[in-house]
Amino acid sequence: MSSGGFLKELQVIGEKLLLKLQRLPKADPVEIVSFCVILLFIATVLVMMVIACSCCCYSCCSCGGRPDHRRRKIQVRPAAH
Repeated sequence: MSSGGFLKELQVIGEKLLLKLQRLPKADPVEIVSFCVILLFIATVLVMMVIACSCCCYSCCSCGGRPDHRRRKIQVRPAAH
């Protein structure tokens, strides 16, 4: 997919979301609750991704200021007979 097509798809999705938000005050309570559940799900996924990425960065990049000694490679030498 080209970048132009991707941007067009994002624009269409944004317009649908804006239209949905504009109609929300007049919507049924069930529709309002379902929309809030969907938004809560999206927010939860984004927060979990941020937490996962920050934990991964902390363990891999030694962002805590100290190197991670668990990842040190140990050379195995053959036993002498």
